[in-house]
Amino acid sequence: MILNRFIISLCLSLFLFVSTSQAVAFIQEGKLDNGVRVLLMEAHNVPMVAMQLVMPAGSRFDAAQKAGTASLLAGMLSDHTAKHDFSAWADLLDADAIRMGASSGRDDFKLSLTVLKEALEPGLDAFAESLLEPGWNKKRFAIMKQDSIASAQKEKEEPGVQASEAAAALLFSGHPYGHRSGGSMETLARIKITDLKALYRAQIKPEGAVLAVSGDIDMDELLPLLNSRLAGWRGKADKGLYDIASPKAIAGQEHNVVLPTTQMLVQLLRLGPPRGDADFFPAFVLNHILGGGGFGSRLMEEVREKRGLVYGVYSYFIPLAVAGPFVITLQTRADQAGEAEQVVRDVIASMATGKIKAKQMKASKENLIGSFAQRMDSNRERVGLMAMIGLYNLPLDYLSRWTERVQAVTLPQVKAQAAKYLKPEQWNRVRVGPASALKAIPPSTD
Repeated sequence: MILNRFIISLCLSLFLFVSTSQAVAFIQEGKLDNGVRVLLMEAHNVPMVAMQLVMPAGSRFDAAQKAGTASLLAGMLSDHTAKHDFSAWADLLDADAIRMGASSGRDDFKLSLTVLKEALEPGLDAFAESLLEPGWNKKRFAIMKQDSIASAQKEKEEPGVQASEAAAALLFSGHPYGHRSGGSMETLARIKITDLKALYRAQIKPEGAVLAVSGDIDMDELLPLLNSRLAGWRGKADKGLYDIASPKAIAGQEHNVVLPTTQMLVQLLRLGPPRGDADFFPAFVLNHILGGGGFGSRLMEEVREKRGLVYGVYSYFIPLAVAGPFVITLQTRADQAGEAEQVVRDVIASMATGKIKAKQMKASKENLIGSFAQRMDSNRERVGLMAMIGLYNLPLDYLSRWTERVQAVTLPQVKAQAAKYLKPEQWNRVRVGPASALKAIPPSTD
């Protein structure tokens, strides 16, 4: 019965449209006795609670030559505990329709919970058990490690994965961001269960952690429930979020990956803005105009709509504790990849010189503002955004003023960001495709 009610409530939360005024509800702040920062957005329209605990323990904290450690740790913490083996743990969660998960990014390690309000206490018990009482079962670790290696083997056939791995190594050579979070066959094979334990002991700590919560609960009810379960969790991570050097900018470099296919995947990449950049919003609008806005973007219009050269082309940047990647990616037939790339370079060169129309900027801003509420229409989406705000120490009014900040972006600001980021000679290139086509296409030019 409770499972059916959970499914109904989950569907309601996922599909309920929330107005902009509701989507930017006030974020409350509290603190646990052990130092965990708690951010809460009350949402009493559905009897559910979602939370996400985020800590600086992502893949950049993987030991040297052991990329994938944080990813495997996330798998282990959500798979079983010291009290419950894999099967018993799955049964325990199913009994109260408790949805839990863990994941790792470059900077962050996340542990999440979604539960009906009436099952909140057993949900919190499970959440605390997963966090504080890892099982370290060697047989389960061996299975998960082998599964990860098998996935990495299969991913060698995927152009996007190959490009991502090559891009990380090229753009962040020698830097903690210089590998994919999931690791490779070679790095995963080196990881032992002792590596997971070392990362857990070093970085899974309450001081510096943020717990984002959204749902049918208030702070007076929430804090005692958390304090009673996490009182024994103490300490500070060995390395903080901002204990990291900025990567060195490179320009004009390239890396080719041979893959037996008739298609070519091309990525142009450079360093982009960090999460706390003062010009984040102008850069955000610029990217939407360039290639982040789908069919309304300049790249889609020029490369696909006008010339039919690609299946898809888009751009994005990933803001991190320090400068992260800024990427333009396209996929097309290998024999027309060179032509498609040149059109992309022509577009960014034009925009870098200030050829951006006010009409384009206005349309992008309207699209961003219009879609904002949809990015906040479930508790789980809200806690993800709130966890990001807390981890990177952004202002608590970040969401409530998001629309205002996008609206305030001016054309001169966007052009200034274009001049800063879109000069063709500052970009690097990764290509994945057949050897014959890689040889036929000349080196990248301005």
